[in-house]
Amino acid sequence: MPTMSLRLPDDIEDTLARLSKATGRTKSFLALDALREYLSREAWQIVELQKAIAEADAGDFASEDEVAATVGKWTKRAN
Repeated sequence: MPTMSLRLPDDIEDTLARLSKATGRTKSFLALDALREYLSREAWQIVELQKAIAEADAGDFASEDEVAATVGKWTKRAN
């Protein structure tokens, strides 16, 4: 498994150390878990943005009537 080094600000190191002690997990485990979650979320957003761009490039937009109906539905609920 590759190794990576990084510098942590003191406040993040302190929080990581406290969380490690409280959970009985290593700091490495917690950092890897946080990184894995972040990367998964970012990858999902990139995929969704690429899909949206492809739809826009294909001209797949909501009509004025569809937009008005959706806005009307939500503004009626707010009142």
